Amino acid sequence: MIRVQRVYQSSTQREGKSFLVDRLWPRGIKKEALRFDVWLKEVAPSDSLRNWYHHDPEKWEEFKRRYFSELDEKPELWKPILEAARQGNVTLLYSAKNESHNNAVALKTYLEKIL
Repeated sequence: MIRVQRVYQSSTQREGKSFLVDRLWPRGIKKEALRFDVWLKEVAPSDSLRNWYHHDPEKWEEFKRRYFSELDEKPELWKPILEAARQGNVTLLYSAKNESHNNAVALKTYLEKIL
């Protein structure tokens, strides 16, 4: 099972391996305070895509299309998540305020199609 969780929520709800999937470190959190297993910043959308999207829900479908295209080009970036998900639960951590339109939600959708 793949779950998504905002980094500002309690880490006690996480099961299995947790992956921080943001390119930038979450604001206001010290590195030693955030409990996670692996930071896969390169699996996040490119800077140009992230800046274009800017969490605009009206661009959501196009954002996913472009992001999935980026992911298709570099499977080595997301394969560790897929391998962990095949062995147990996985949590994708993100920092965006928008809980339904962010790269972790899109990544979850992408990976679940492969599982």
